Amino acid sequence: MSSSLPRVLMLPKWYPNRYDDLDGDFVERHIAAIAPHARAAVLYATVAQGPQPRLVEYVADWAAAVPTLRYYYRARPTGLPPLDKLLKLLLYFGCLLHGYGRLRRRWGRPQLVHVHVLLRTGLAAWGLKLLTGIPFVITEHWTLYLPPNAHRIGRLRRWLTARVVRAAAALHTVSADLRAALARLGAVNPQSFVIPNVVDTELFRPDPAPIVPSIDEQQRGGRLLHVAAFNEQAKNLSGLLRVVARLRPRRPQLTLRVVGYGPYDAQLRALARELGLMESGAVTFLGKLDHVAVAAEMRRAGVFVLFSNYENLPCVLIEAQASGLPAVATRVGGVPELLPGHDARGRLVMPRDEAALEQALDELLSQPLPQPEALRTPAVARFSYPAVGRQFAELYARVLGAASATAAAR
Repeated sequence: MSSSLPRVLMLPKWYPNRYDDLDGDFVERHIAAIAPHARAAVLYATVAQGPQPRLVEYVADWAAAVPTLRYYYRARPTGLPPLDKLLKLLLYFGCLLHGYGRLRRRWGRPQLVHVHVLLRTGLAAWGLKLLTGIPFVITEHWTLYLPPNAHRIGRLRRWLTARVVRAAAALHTVSADLRAALARLGAVNPQSFVIPNVVDTELFRPDPAPIVPSIDEQQRGGRLLHVAAFNEQAKNLSGLLRVVARLRPRRPQLTLRVVGYGPYDAQLRALARELGLMESGAVTFLGKLDHVAVAAEMRRAGVFVLFSNYENLPCVLIEAQASGLPAVATRVGGVPELLPGHDARGRLVMPRDEAALEQALDELLSQPLPQPEALRTPAVARFSYPAVGRQFAELYARVLGAASATAAAR
């Protein structure tokens, strides 16, 4: 790797870890897209989700293409909740401080810190800037800042978020909608950029083998696919199950395959049984699948469905487009930035409007499957690793150029 590339320290709030290899995988993909354009390293700290013998455990992967340090600290250091809350905050920053020292000695001094999801990460980067002068940029993904959730943000957190965003060299959001939501909360930065999520467009692609018999195409066209965490407040899978139950009498070949896991698993399976969808084979719950298996499901599906109450910029919709798969989704968050409404890419409906979802699915299922490349080509141009990586390279060049100019003027 060229020594002229900027050295960038990544501070993610979410990142794949020993407890969940999919946690923050969208952040991991952003960093992978950035890696050809920067000498990057990752410093990540999180609460241990199980017992561990020591207060803090440290795992380093220095041999990786992106050197990565992961810290795990106990969830209940003392067993006294009020004290543990404070101790966990101190442990978090202590882990980052320890990790920064190790990185500084072995990897070098960063020229830029890149925060992925606020707030503790941003406070750490701001503190480092005050101590060392190293600028930082922020990438934000979190649906916490969207209108349906913003009431959960306390005054102190809102004030700190606005201060950290203003102190950053730049703010990056993955959707224009999220940038507007942050602005409504007072979190504004004059250097503001929208760069989308990235997906593996080599993995998510149409099936290269053409479907010859027309009956196969008809069967594929009746296969719905839903991929999401089982979070009912956000994803409303129960609404989708009810719609499938209403469609089945006039579309007996219709099936729904559900990929996901989470706290509502038992509740949603019970609802599917109550609606008669399990015995008939109309609905299949596939549980947690890796990306390779999800890509295979998309190649076998006819329509992707995401009936969410709120979203930011869902990677699964991008993956569906890269796979040549039309979709029906809700007009929330950044979804209209991916799916304008009524074209080959699919349909938009209002959240919680089950009648509108039923009509949109009925309409889309009545049409021939679109040509996959018509959906895939624009997805590759916008969301592939090279396309997103180039945009981050331009962002870094602008930020570091401005920092150099400021330093020279002093």
